[in-house]
Amino acid sequence: MVIANMIGAGVFLSTGYMAQDLTPGQILVAWVIGALLALCGARAYAGIARIVPHSGGEYRFLSTLVHPALGYLAGWASLLLGFSAPIAIDAVAAGAFAHTLGDWVNPTLFAVVLILLMTAVHAVGLRFSVTAQNALVALKILLVVGFIIVGLWGGNNSWPTWRPTNPSEGFPLGAFMQNLFYIAFAFSGWNAAVYAASEFRNPRRDVPRALLLGCSIVGILYLFVNWVFVANLTPEQCRVVNDYETARITLGHLIMRNVVGDLGAACMSVLAIIAFISAVSAMTFLGPRVYAAMARDGFLPAALKGKEGRPPVGAVMLQGAIALFLVLAYQLGEVLSNVGAILTLFSALTVFSLFWVRFRRKEFPRPQTAALVAALIYLAFSGVMLYFGFRSSPTLNLWVGSSILAALVGYFLTRSRRSAQTEREVTEEAASPDR
Repeated sequence: MVIANMIGAGVFLSTGYMAQDLTPGQILVAWVIGALLALCGARAYAGIARIVPHSGGEYRFLSTLVHPALGYLAGWASLLLGFSAPIAIDAVAAGAFAHTLGDWVNPTLFAVVLILLMTAVHAVGLRFSVTAQNALVALKILLVVGFIIVGLWGGNNSWPTWRPTNPSEGFPLGAFMQNLFYIAFAFSGWNAAVYAASEFRNPRRDVPRALLLGCSIVGILYLFVNWVFVANLTPEQCRVVNDYETARITLGHLIMRNVVGDLGAACMSVLAIIAFISAVSAMTFLGPRVYAAMARDGFLPAALKGKEGRPPVGAVMLQGAIALFLVLAYQLGEVLSNVGAILTLFSALTVFSLFWVRFRRKEFPRPQTAALVAALIYLAFSGVMLYFGFRSSPTLNLWVGSSILAALVGYFLTRSRRSAQTEREVTEEAASPDR
C-alpha cells in the first residue's frame, strides 16, 4: 500500500522543473532531504499508530489526540483532495498514456472504466482486493528497477557539469525550498498504511513496519532514478515536462528513447500506465477506510460504515462516484494545484499531535523519544516549506483559508445535528412504556 501510493508520475517529472533553478548536486541533495523528511514523517506516524492503532489516518489521529473538529477537517481533506481527486487525475493520466500507444484509446473513457473497475475490485472482498493490489505493486517495482538498470547500463554515469537555466549567486534558498514541494508530492503516500490500520493482524507492530520499510524502499529507488536523470539530461531537455499535459512525455521517456529507441519510449508509457493503475487501486482501497471511520463517529451517513471483516462498500462507491464526477466535470490540474500544500499542512498537524500527547494528554502512553525527534525534524522542514509556499503564492492563503472555513462550518452543523439526534433518542427512550 505504501509503495503503490508513493510511486507515480511525480518522480518522473519533478527533476525537470527543478533543473531550471538548481544544479545537479542541489537536485540530488533535495531528493535526499525529501527522503529523510518522508522517513521522519513515517517514524512520527509510526509512533502515533502505536498510541492509536485504528483505521482512519489523520482523521482518527487528530480526532482522538487533539480535537474532533481538527480531525473533521482532515477527513474532508482526505475525501476531496487526499483520495478522490488524485484517483481522478491518475485515472485520466493512465488513459492519456494509453492513448500514446494507440490513437483508438479515449483517455476519458479509459479513466471512467478504470475507476469503475477498481471500485468493483475493492468492493468485492478483502482477500481479492489485497491480492490484486499486491500483484500491481510487484509489477510496478519490477518496471521501475528495470528502468534504473537500463539507465545505468546504457546511459552516462559521470558527474554532470551542466548549469541550471536560471543560475543564482550563492545557494538559492527560496528556489530550493519551493522545489521541495515537487519532491513532497512525489513522496506523498508514505503514510498510506495508517488508513487501514485496523485491518492489520497486529497494528502496533505491523503499521510502523509498513511505513518505514515502504518509505525506505521508495527513497532508494527515487535516488537511483534521479541520478539517471541528472547524469543524462540537460535543463534544456528537461523542459519537455512543461508539455506533459498534452504530449504525455516524462523524463523517463527521454532516457528510454535515448538508450533503447522508440520501443523504449513505449515501454516507459507501459510503466506509467501500471504506476497510475496501481496508485488508483491503492487509493480506492485506502480512502474509504477514512469515510467509514467518520460514519462510525456520526459525521457521515451510517450507510458508509461497512461491516466487520468486509470492505466498506458504501464508502468505496461514494469515493468512486466523486472521482467520476471530477473526471467528467473539472479540469483536474486546477483541482490539484494546491494539493501538495494541503497534504503537507495536515500531515504536519498530525505529527504535532505527538507533542500534544506528550505535554497535554497524560492519559495516553508517552511517545517514544525517537518519534518525537523525527516529529520535530518533520515539523521544522514542513514549516519552512509552507512559509515559502504561502509567500510565493498569495492565492494559496485564500484557498486554504476558505477550505478550512467551509469545513469548520460543516463540522459545527454536523455536530449540532448529532447532538439533537442524541437528545431525541434519549427523550424517546425515557418516554418508552417499557421504561
